[in-house]
Amino acid sequence: MTRWLAPLLALALAACGDDPAVCDVSGAALPSRDHLTCADEFMAQAARPLDAALPGAFTVKTIVDRQDGDRPYFLDTNAYPLHRRFAVEHLGFPPAVPFVDQYFTPGRRFLLGSITYYEEPDVWAYELAPYDTASVEQIATAYDRLVGDGFLRGRLRFHPTSLEQEARAATLPARIPRVTTDELWRGISYQALNLGETYARVRIVDAAELATTYVSPRELVVLDRVPDDLTVVAGTITEAHQTPLSHVNVLARQRGTPNMALADAQARFAAYAGRWVRLTVRAFDWEVAEVTADEADRWFADHRPPAAAIPAPDYASGAIVDLDDVGVADVARVGGKAANYGALRDLAAIRVQDGVAIPVARYRDFLVQHGFDARIAAMLADPGFRGDAAIRAQQLAALQADLRAAPLDPAFLAEVTARLEAEAPGIRWKFRSSTNAEDLARHTGAGLYESRAGAVGDPARPIDVAIKTVWASVWSFRAFEERDYAGIDHRQVAMAVLVVPAFTDERANGVAITANVFDPGADGEDALYVNAQLGEASVVSPPPGVTADQLVYYFFHANQPATYYTHSNLIAPGTTVLTRAELFELGQALAAIREHFAPLYPTPAGFAHLPMDVEWKLADGLDGRHVWIKQARPYPGLPGE
Repeated sequence: MTRWLAPLLALALAACGDDPAVCDVSGAALPSRDHLTCADEFMAQAARPLDAALPGAFTVKTIVDRQDGDRPYFLDTNAYPLHRRFAVEHLGFPPAVPFVDQYFTPGRRFLLGSITYYEEPDVWAYELAPYDTASVEQIATAYDRLVGDGFLRGRLRFHPTSLEQEARAATLPARIPRVTTDELWRGISYQALNLGETYARVRIVDAAELATTYVSPRELVVLDRVPDDLTVVAGTITEAHQTPLSHVNVLARQRGTPNMALADAQARFAAYAGRWVRLTVRAFDWEVAEVTADEADRWFADHRPPAAAIPAPDYASGAIVDLDDVGVADVARVGGKAANYGALRDLAAIRVQDGVAIPVARYRDFLVQHGFDARIAAMLADPGFRGDAAIRAQQLAALQADLRAAPLDPAFLAEVTARLEAEAPGIRWKFRSSTNAEDLARHTGAGLYESRAGAVGDPARPIDVAIKTVWASVWSFRAFEERDYAGIDHRQVAMAVLVVPAFTDERANGVAITANVFDPGADGEDALYVNAQLGEASVVSPPPGVTADQLVYYFFHANQPATYYTHSNLIAPGTTVLTRAELFELGQALAAIREHFAPLYPTPAGFAHLPMDVEWKLADGLDGRHVWIKQARPYPGLPGE
């Protein structure tokens, strides 16, 4: 058995020179301590932090009481994970008085913070809440009182958790060393993206090989980087860090399969290549152990996910429909993406382009016209097709090619042409997938289907090719395998097409979640999670070596700070993809989307607020540069939630 475990402060203990005569080594927590003499006392008071954005850490909440001569308190952080309760129970803070002022007002009584030990980088950090507006003088006072004469002297660094704090930290006295989030990330080898357990055969493969290499639903794939495309697997490990909004992680959440990042993963798992193992991914550590094939078979039999429910397609009407006339109740007719887009059009407070939807009935008409419906039925009934992945891949590729080659009905093509020219003549359009098995609360289908640009009269981008490409993507190998794993009846899947103007002046793009994915519970800090990148560069499937801005935006706090965990390397150092004004505009849109969809979709277990997965663009227009919303769908909880 191999297990990644915390070093449990061994380096710190060795370096501190603890004196047993003055150090409490009993390991017993006290409601609070007024000093920390050694690492044992720190560990007695420590807990794992509520915010797991930076893994592998222990933290102790701290209070410096300015009303009592700047007296320091190191809290039992398991008993008091939030400062307020300790202040009320032990320091006489009036329970009816708003505690939030202790983070904002210059004359605040308490200086609130925490000391966190990051194990792998071996860094002790003093941190404030990202929205805390403590002045340079207040930070220095708290730092000095907390360090005192204890073992942290010379070791504790100040870690700014927002851009505003970074600016203030630059003017801290030289005696207070600093550490950035980027520096901490560089020292962290393990990142848990989706927790859970799986039994699987280990498969070590590079992401570049996946285009020509089949991996099965019973394999644990150990990759060098986050792949652009990945069929159903039992678990995923990448050597490179991931973003929670990557298609790989969104699909892992939907499937309920473990997903993690681990430095040197391929070398560390080399001894298990081709063997059956049990992998357990936890928030702060992971474990792998070899098992037998019989044990794996029994585990798979007991853990097959429940079948995903999708609405039966509605073929009653093939009329091209304006997006203002559809909403989330129309998935059966226009698919999940178009239905959610129509709901977005109801929001006057956000920018969403107008467009149309080509209903699923026109896809069905195309299949019947060319006999593809009978061909698909025969293919699905063929035991060889169902039992052999190579045969499936070959037949699906041939089906897609024939779908793209078959001509559209001239009357239908003329109808689409006339409608688009009436909507906005002479522009380029984006034809986007919208199946009835996509962008649903229980099945997201992220990244499974294709989109294609087209323009009326453009021989390089004809609209008939765009429509057929979207239709044909129903039968891609990856989409088929994903639906099969989810227990979806392929005969009940139909493709509508969402047609909206293409963005031609894109300055930035990104994805966001309308909740704090690192701290989602009722006791957590309400925030928005945002990925942003320059121009049209992908944030969910970036090229190797390309990083994006990854931040938690505390939009619902008074001073709305942003904590950046990574920065784009496509822009100048020290800058951000979005200005503060642009980030605020995005925050307004995300808050409005969350409020609008909250009555329409269930909030997943573990989340205090509805997490909607939102794609957005920053584009120039006649009225200046603004944030436009491209799509919104429910961020998946775990199966069965």
